[in-house]
This record gives sequence, C-alpha cells and structure tokens, in this order.
Amino acid sequence: MRGAPPESGEGGRERGWIGCMKTRNDSKETEMSEEINVLLLDDEPIVGKRLKPALAKIGCQVEVFEEPAKALERLDEKEFDIVVTDIRMDEIDGMQVLDHVRKKSSRTKVIMITGYAMMSLAREAMEKGAFDFIAKPFQPNDLRRVIAKAAEALGSSIDFESAAGHDA
Repeated sequence: MRGAPPESGEGGRERGWIGCMKTRNDSKETEMSEEINVLLLDDEPIVGKRLKPALAKIGCQVEVFEEPAKALERLDEKEFDIVVTDIRMDEIDGMQVLDHVRKKSSRTKVIMITGYAMMSLAREAMEKGAFDFIAKPFQPNDLRRVIAKAAEALGSSIDFESAAGHDA
C-alpha cells in the first residue's frame, strides 16, 4: 500500500509531494530519497521527445536513447529502476534489450512498447521477464500508469493522480 502525501497546508494548497520517489520505510516516518531512474529506448525520436516530459511530471529521472547499442552501453554503466523499450528496432530489438537487462539486474522492471500489438510477442516478452507490455498508439497517462505499477512493485510511491490530465 502506498503512503499518503501530507495533508494540504494553509490556504488549501495542493498536497506536498509529487513524483516517482523511492521511499524508505526503515523508520516510523516515510522518508523521500532518490528519484526513480528510467531508461527510455525508442528508435522514433518523437516518442522520447513526448514521453520524457510526461514522466518527468511524476518526478522520474529519464534518460532517452534512440540507438539500442548506446542504450545497452548505458545499461552496463548504470542500474536503472525501470527500462521502457520499443520491441521493433533495427539491429538490436527490444527482446535483446530485455535479455540484457535481465542478465544485469533482476530488480529492474522492463516495460515493452510496440506498434505491433501481437499477442504472441507480448506473451514471449512476459515469459522472458518483462514487467508489462503496452501497444502504440498510447497516451502519456497510459505509460505513467504502467510506470506507477512498476514503481509500486519496486516498493516506491508515485503520486500518479497529480500529473493525470495535465498533458496538452
């Protein structure tokens, strides 16, 4: 169960926190620590351009890659909390990215996105350890919802509702 944000302050202002924040429950009070780190990989530049700010609205730190080889290099350097990857890409596909992530970290949640909504591919990705699967076209809130589920599975809180409905 996610922790509740602090009650609204003077003047009825909005609640006190927003975002993809990892929380620590080792004391009586929930303490905010570092943000959720997300690697976003899609060979279509518009996807990263549109989704990075959408995820930043919920407080995620997002690194965007259009080239799978560069994303794999970055995955070797840093452990991400969540990896969002397109399935269909030239040279290295999302299934190979999934395999790479699974070998590096069993903790990292991988969300597969594709314009090819094939159930057999979705099943294969899930069997190989993908956390979830989302088909294009989708709205930023659709991805934020899946990110919130993944963060919750990692034991983190996300105030998804505060960002919902704020997309242009």
